[in-house]
Amino acid sequence: MSYEAKMMAMKKLLKKKAPQVEAITPAPKRETPPSPSYEKRWLSAGLTKEENEYGVVYKRTVVYKPNHQHGNYSLSGLLDTVERWRKSEEIHPLAPDFTKPLVFFDTETTGLKGTGTLIFLMGFIEYTEEAFTLTQYVLPGPDHEAAFLYATNLWKTPMSIVMYNGKSFDMPQVQTRWTMNRNVLPQLLKHTEIDLLHGSKRIWKNEMDTFKLTAVEEEQLGFFREGDIPGHMAPIIYQDAVKNGRAEILMKVLLHNEWDILSLVTLYIRSTDLLLQGDVLSSANAQTNIGKWYTDLKSFSRSKDILMDVIEEYGVEEPKAHFHIGFLLKKEGRHSDAIDSFEIASAGLAGREKIIAFEELAKLFEHKLKEPEKALHYTKEAIRHLRQDPDITNRFKVRMGNVFNHREMRLRKKLFPGEAH
Repeated sequence: MSYEAKMMAMKKLLKKKAPQVEAITPAPKRETPPSPSYEKRWLSAGLTKEENEYGVVYKRTVVYKPNHQHGNYSLSGLLDTVERWRKSEEIHPLAPDFTKPLVFFDTETTGLKGTGTLIFLMGFIEYTEEAFTLTQYVLPGPDHEAAFLYATNLWKTPMSIVMYNGKSFDMPQVQTRWTMNRNVLPQLLKHTEIDLLHGSKRIWKNEMDTFKLTAVEEEQLGFFREGDIPGHMAPIIYQDAVKNGRAEILMKVLLHNEWDILSLVTLYIRSTDLLLQGDVLSSANAQTNIGKWYTDLKSFSRSKDILMDVIEEYGVEEPKAHFHIGFLLKKEGRHSDAIDSFEIASAGLAGREKIIAFEELAKLFEHKLKEPEKALHYTKEAIRHLRQDPDITNRFKVRMGNVFNHREMRLRKKLFPGEAH
């Protein structure tokens, strides 16, 4: 066989493999869950329907005129409040971020914790110079949770969000539910969080027995709820509305949430009045607490101005103001003035603050004024009150007792060097 013939035979034996083309599997089409069977009943109760690519959500919108009154305050006062923050240029936990829209926010949930807890209602109030708009989003059911979360625009626009216990509850709940839907939703944005529960505790500490929002409403805002549902009933009412379609009582939950958010607006006005302009309706205790808050924020000049105003008006009747300003005077090197303040505080206060005032007096007399006799006197007074005060915890007694016993021994060595100790 010739060479050419052999080559032709070999070519016939070679089988060329056809190129393999990978099959392109189309992405599964997202199936939008259907509207619930009770939709008509929810719509007839006053809700409106909103659809997005993830499903269905129901909402309620209420527009308030600026002069709308909630308790003792008009919503229009918020515009002055924001302007006061802008002019003050204060760095403060309640100050808004002016690069973001200011929004007041509250949620209602099916429980208090756990991944099985759902948020079923989210309400927002935004303001303009023309009106205040409340928008409430209601979850039709678990199948529509992604649509419910998406509708809030928390993924779209960074906001300054004002809440009540929101840092500890509302926003962690939102983050949890967002995480459960992270495979389908855009990423949740980082928002500026302003928590008025923290602010209320700082301002009215020692003045209010409870810091439930309803108590703050009545004592500080002059707002009293009539016909409100108990908060613990909201999840039960919602579950009934989903199961049986009854939305009439569900609207009471929305009203409860509406009052919560309106109170956030007016509480923000009230708190700012106290913080920035010394509202004449405030108590000496509240102003003293605010002065201490500014001290903790390292705004010493602002703190001193507030505490001095309290002292000028109330004198020794507000010993706590003297207690706090004593530290500022000590920081400035005004040791004699600081001693005067701590002496008033030690005479008028009780408990831990009385003991700490004695400690400061002992320190100042020993180290600054070089008068160990007086330092020893206040050390003994502190030890005596530690033993007698029933309201001081044992842990504090032991810790401070060790401190004062050590100080007493050191002072006695200075005063009586030849004495056995």
